[in-house]
Amino acid sequence: MQRQNQTGGDQDAIKRAARLALWTLAWVASLALARFGPSLLWDSQPVASWAAVATNLAVGIGWIVAHARYLRGIDELQRKIMQDALAVTLGVGWVGGFAYVVADAADLIARDPNIGVFPALLAVIYMIATVVGTIRYR
Repeated sequence: MQRQNQTGGDQDAIKRAARLALWTLAWVASLALARFGPSLLWDSQPVASWAAVATNLAVGIGWIVAHARYLRGIDELQRKIMQDALAVTLGVGWVGGFAYVVADAADLIARDPNIGVFPALLAVIYMIATVVGTIRYR
């Protein structure tokens, strides 16, 4: 009987993870559409561009809800590891971002940043923090 419950729980976890992955892919696709659509698909039509941005925001809200549901559905240890990793990522982003703003305002930075580097850096920090948390709580 317990094996059936565990299998059912495993299937639920797989469904939650799959839903989150689908929402993530949908958000990335809508972001790409909003970013590249004006130059590649509709020749800078403002109405189409605003529609793409609104779509990206709506799908982003769905992604946030899916992520919250995913966090509520995982076990306590996984949730703790993810929350710690998210806290580190938020802290590094917040502190590092404002340090960059201050350094730029003081003309200490010679060239303009590529904003795409920032989310990529945060993703790497999140992955490292998740691995460190997993190792720490073994």
